[in-house]
Amino acid sequence: MIKTVATEPYLDQKPGTSGLRKKVRVFQQPHYAENFVQSVFDALGDEKTGQTLVIGGDGRFLNREVIQVAIRMAAANGFARVVVGQGGILSTPAASNVIRQRGALGGLVLSASHNPGGPDEDFGIKYNISNGGPAPEKVTDAIHANTKSISRWLTVEADDINLDTLGEVTVGGMTVEVIDSVADYAALMESLFDFAAIKRAVEGGFTMSFDAMSAVTGPYATEILEKRLGFAPGTVKNGTPLPDFGGHHPDPNLVHAKELYDRMMAPDAPDFGAASDGDGDRNLIIGRGRFITPSDSLAMLAANAHLAPAYAGGLKGIARSMPTSAAADRVAEKLGIPAYETPTGWKFFGNLLDAGMATICGEESAGTGSDHVREKDGLWAVLLWLNILAASGKSVDGIARDHWATYGRNYYARHDYEGVESERADALMADLRAKLLTLPGETFAGLTVETADDFAYTDPTDQSVSRNQGIRVLFQGGSRVVFRLSGTGTSGATLRVYLERYSADQLDRETPEMLADIIAAADEIAGITQHTGRTEPDVVT
Repeated sequence: MIKTVATEPYLDQKPGTSGLRKKVRVFQQPHYAENFVQSVFDALGDEKTGQTLVIGGDGRFLNREVIQVAIRMAAANGFARVVVGQGGILSTPAASNVIRQRGALGGLVLSASHNPGGPDEDFGIKYNISNGGPAPEKVTDAIHANTKSISRWLTVEADDINLDTLGEVTVGGMTVEVIDSVADYAALMESLFDFAAIKRAVEGGFTMSFDAMSAVTGPYATEILEKRLGFAPGTVKNGTPLPDFGGHHPDPNLVHAKELYDRMMAPDAPDFGAASDGDGDRNLIIGRGRFITPSDSLAMLAANAHLAPAYAGGLKGIARSMPTSAAADRVAEKLGIPAYETPTGWKFFGNLLDAGMATICGEESAGTGSDHVREKDGLWAVLLWLNILAASGKSVDGIARDHWATYGRNYYARHDYEGVESERADALMADLRAKLLTLPGETFAGLTVETADDFAYTDPTDQSVSRNQGIRVLFQGGSRVVFRLSGTGTSGATLRVYLERYSADQLDRETPEMLADIIAAADEIAGITQHTGRTEPDVVT
């Protein structure tokens, strides 16, 4: 029997393609999660009746409780079937795959990505559409409008289901199927890559270390790396997903994955090191003695993708987010294929992938993926690297050096100033926009500005325009700095400053040395210290 529960709107954040992210204690308020889920269902209208909905998350604190609520609400709202990952677990790319394979109307992905988890930390919900990708703005706008006017939510009277037992049960007349969270995704990966070649490399002594960061990719990595590819037991570190991620920050960067970095820089390091984040869509790549920036990783994967069976026929195009370095553009030019520069946000890549205009996409924030799903995919990137290493017989350092010798090197770094007061961050960006027209011709820290703009993008698939996507300052000689505010946190704002210098012949210099004058110029142009009170970034990637 359907039950109608009266409620009042009090949601104060517009969900983006990354969904709604708040502290756990906010989601624990009466009706808060229910209001958002009902607002999603109402945005779908009659389209949801008789359809399949996928539900899963990264295993963080509150994951199981909200899944049970969402199942009962799905039954009350007319869905015919819910497919949920065993234990409530589905990595974000695995959820995208299940949505696509099952022909589902969409899915609720319960995650706050790489943000910390636990009773005092973060929780999130986002809706993915039928192509498996994040909801476009017209859907998130409708969801937001509903949250401001909602007066009731629907549910059925039913007990919690056993999320740990595979099989089907009925809730309010709706079928709920608990599936193996790993099996479908592992089979997809085996269809894309040459597992036999990787296994031979492992049998020949190739070693690796994978840090799952006590997050969602642990079960996937254990099944694929240790069971299917034959890496030694223990290759996967921190492989059990924990509600608080073991008290760690599940962001695969050089600060939060320092233990892996230190191991890979040691004399007795494995051949290959990698990590993934809270919900499994980001990656960190480190070879013995060689860290690969996410921007370089995108370019190197694209240049060598033909070594993997799924991409042996070539790429249709390469897409990168605007803050990502231009290294991938040089690969596209050499391959004779299009290169696309988009705003940050996987939905822009999804449009290109759906249209058959691109095959591999990437963001400097450690997200890389292809047309196999419509989300970035951390373990996919790791496996493509393994396939390339096995097929070429080269080391990570060898791949990098050969790549730079061919294409030149884009020295690159991202400086994150986290938890900046929103008013201060907004003032910094407003001041930058106000002086864009006056910057060309001016000199900062010895660098002369050639052009400056606020990036706008016209989507080639539908001609929609996205404006105010980040401030770009290009210096004479090809160096640049980009300023953006990120909305991936749950408190304050993160100011992200992207720094890049291209060199065709200085291929083995230290990145801080090559970027020193650009860092100084960035602070002088934006007044970072003046606006934020910070003298150095919280995270350097």
